[in-house]
Amino acid sequence: MSGGHGHVEHHGGNKGIALLIAVLALVLALAETLGKGAQTAALAANIEASNLWAFFQAKTIRQTVLRTAAEQTEILNSTQNSKKQVEAWRKTASRYQSEPETGEGRDQLAARAKVAEKKRDASMAAYHHYEVASAAMQIAIVLASASIIAEIVALVWVAAGLGALGVAFCLIGFFWPTAVHLF
Repeated sequence: MSGGHGHVEHHGGNKGIALLIAVLALVLALAETLGKGAQTAALAANIEASNLWAFFQAKTIRQTVLRTAAEQTEILNSTQNSKKQVEAWRKTASRYQSEPETGEGRDQLAARAKVAEKKRDASMAAYHHYEVASAAMQIAIVLASASIIAEIVALVWVAAGLGALGVAFCLIGFFWPTAVHLF
């Protein structure tokens, strides 16, 4: 500082600020890249969950049709052949409820869809944290740059604080995306 007026010294201070800006830009690039990855993962998980719920609905419709056919046939006919067909339909309808070997029964589809929804939600939470980190980094870069021109040390400290906040949100997004709820 020169003369204790809160101004940035031109010689060594600018190099330090330039290094701060470079680090902030690096973290900004990471936050942007991680944010796009999280956004893409959220979209993929949402599509997966939607597909699984659609498959679940298709199985539900097939199951209902078979149960209805079995009940109707049982009411209308009581011959041995119709009883065999009714039993086959009921067995198939039961299989539609649970097929652990294929993972395509209604029970398994619902569980898989819920897992995909959790992945989607975690990815969206991470994405939001990366967006906050990115915004903090962008503002920090602007303030650090402005501190060189305006020669105001306080801007450097605010920029460094925002940079630390941005790093914190990157770490939260990466390690604990659902721990902090902002949105």
